[in-house]
Amino acid sequence: MDLFEYQARDLFEKHGVPVLAGRIADTPEEAEAAAKAIGGTVVVKAQVKTGGRGKAGGVKVAHSPAEAREKAEAILGLDIKGHVVKRVMIAQGASIDKEFYFSVLLDRSNRTFLALCSVEGGMEIEQLAVERPEALAKIPVSAVHGIDKAKAVEIATAAKFPSELIAAVSDVFVKLYDVFKKEDATLVEVNPLVLTTGGEIVALDGKVTFDDNAEFRHEREEMERDQLDPLEAKAKEMDLNYVKLDGEVGIIGNGAGLVMSTLDVVAYAGERHGNVKPANFLDIGGGASAEVMAAGLDVILNDPQVRSVFVNVFGGITACDAVANGIVGALNTLGARAGKPLVVRLDGNNVEEGRRILSEFNHPLVTLADTMDGGADKAALLANK
Repeated sequence: MDLFEYQARDLFEKHGVPVLAGRIADTPEEAEAAAKAIGGTVVVKAQVKTGGRGKAGGVKVAHSPAEAREKAEAILGLDIKGHVVKRVMIAQGASIDKEFYFSVLLDRSNRTFLALCSVEGGMEIEQLAVERPEALAKIPVSAVHGIDKAKAVEIATAAKFPSELIAAVSDVFVKLYDVFKKEDATLVEVNPLVLTTGGEIVALDGKVTFDDNAEFRHEREEMERDQLDPLEAKAKEMDLNYVKLDGEVGIIGNGAGLVMSTLDVVAYAGERHGNVKPANFLDIGGGASAEVMAAGLDVILNDPQVRSVFVNVFGGITACDAVANGIVGALNTLGARAGKPLVVRLDGNNVEEGRRILSEFNHPLVTLADTMDGGADKAALLANK
């Protein structure tokens, strides 16, 4: 789970990381009151989980409470890369001397943690890594020993911090690792970490990603999360691996790799049939019981954009006859709600029996396909009618 910036700020404060004052506001009036409480110059910042807020007009400086209200009014409701701003953070202004970058993250490829650090902060770190890789220090971090004072000094030195700043920034690195470890995070990033004109090191903008597998160790139920699309929320309640897309052909498959391939062939087929596209990603995993299939079809068929459904299953541990029985059971369960054509392609273990079951079921909405490409083409054709 990714945190909003204000949540990361609060988390940093909890662990002793130096931050500036900040309050959230959902209305221009609340923004004005927050700016008045903080005092002085403030920054009104859109709270969305995406980058490029400043370029999109989602970060504005205000020199008075009245101006903060005006800036919040302009930012609330703004669409930033598909994220509509519903909340802003009113942050205390800072007099910045220098900007730095620091992060610690899970390095899956090397099965360890990794600290990234640079004396050139404030810009996109991906851009820096490509254009000037020598300016970004990459220091492996042991999961056993973590980042203590000695390791933090090593990181700061590798990143070429001035000697007079190493003691101060290394203290902050230790505290940021404390956040990473104690909160079960996979990423803790500060960009920028700043040196103020008053000589203080402050985490000005933070990004934190939690490991969802560790949620049982924490009380995070009340934490604000991104609002899911209603269909995605329904799928989550049913424990389905579903992602809504902007297309017309519903997709059901077993196995993430097969579903991804199915999305591709449907997209290619759609170019020949009115440019229709996949409507979703739905992986039902190894099982394809009537209950799982009914749940998947129920979600997909409730999407008003869907005009046809392509069920593409390779029988393995769950044989094709069990899949076919699952489809029959699902259609019987859904009844009149299953009102859109289904193209079914079965292959693999016990495929002939699976096809026989569906042929004898003889449902008017079901079309059998011999190949994945043929099934994708038929589903795209039906969606374009």
